[in-house]
Amino acid sequence: MADELHLATRSAAAPATRPGAGRRGRQRALLVLAALVAAALAAFVWALSAGALAVSHADLLAALTGSGGGMESDIIRTLRLPRAVAAFACGGLLALAGALMQVLLRNPLADPYVLGISGGAAVGALGAILAGAASGWIDAGAFIGALGATLLVFGLAHGDGSWTQTRLLLTGVIVAAGCGAAVALMLSLAPEGRVKGMLFWLMGDASSVTQPWPALVVLGLGLVAVLPFARELNLLSRGEITARALGVRVGRLRALVYGLGALLTGVAVTTVGSVGFVGLIVPHLVRLAIGNDQRLLLPAATLAGGVLLTAADTAARTVVAPIQLPVGVLTALFGVPVFLFLLTRHPR
Repeated sequence: MADELHLATRSAAAPATRPGAGRRGRQRALLVLAALVAAALAAFVWALSAGALAVSHADLLAALTGSGGGMESDIIRTLRLPRAVAAFACGGLLALAGALMQVLLRNPLADPYVLGISGGAAVGALGAILAGAASGWIDAGAFIGALGATLLVFGLAHGDGSWTQTRLLLTGVIVAAGCGAAVALMLSLAPEGRVKGMLFWLMGDASSVTQPWPALVVLGLGLVAVLPFARELNLLSRGEITARALGVRVGRLRALVYGLGALLTGVAVTTVGSVGFVGLIVPHLVRLAIGNDQRLLLPAATLAGGVLLTAADTAARTVVAPIQLPVGVLTALFGVPVFLFLLTRHPR
């Protein structure tokens, strides 16, 4: 009996393929991962070398290794490197959170913004800012707001125990609208000198980041925490009944994804503000490239999200320099047509 259950679990976690197809699929996935690593390195080189003061690759290498000096090294180490790391980490956080929500709900429209999690994080962070709290309390406020919005959405959607994915998404949209109203209220009550900065932050802004390493650490820990559950997520993507029949502790897995999604979103929103479409679009594109195996999808989506937001942030500060655009504007300009294209290809 145990052998049969093990065989069934393996069959559900890895869809059956023709002889040789599995090997080709793995090779393709490894090539995509290698391409994403190369793209991440290229995005970092672009982010560190581009700007009002162009830096050559030789000077960039000298600054990073500590053998260089002068204004170029100071700009790279104190301004561009923290900003690039923050953009990469937060892009990865949002993409990972979106991928987890989509597989949990079995709905490609699920992501932290649609479900109101990002709105809750924004409410918590802006509330802490208005209260004059220190940066640590702002981070805590963002996480509490994200977790509160998560519990509210899933609690309201659960109702009498008969919730569906559609009901959950509708509840998330309503909670997100409520969070948007709360944000508008706080902006109207904020001192005039803070309103512009708060608005810029709400549209996504990595220019003021000086300590990006906590976000990068949370990203690494989150990925390490969820990868051991990748097989169970594969089973859950086939349906809750199938997952339970094959021994998946669905309640524990849901709690993990809820809490981790709130944490990842809260850290991202606190670090760079509200940046949309990363958690929605990136998992779609990665899934088209390598399939729906979570063992590969989760790290690939994390890398792709980091690359996208790093490149978008670099473009935001260089396209119309010296004016710096909110990075959320560029991700929306990219995300809307891509999402519409995906809808035309997959109308269901």
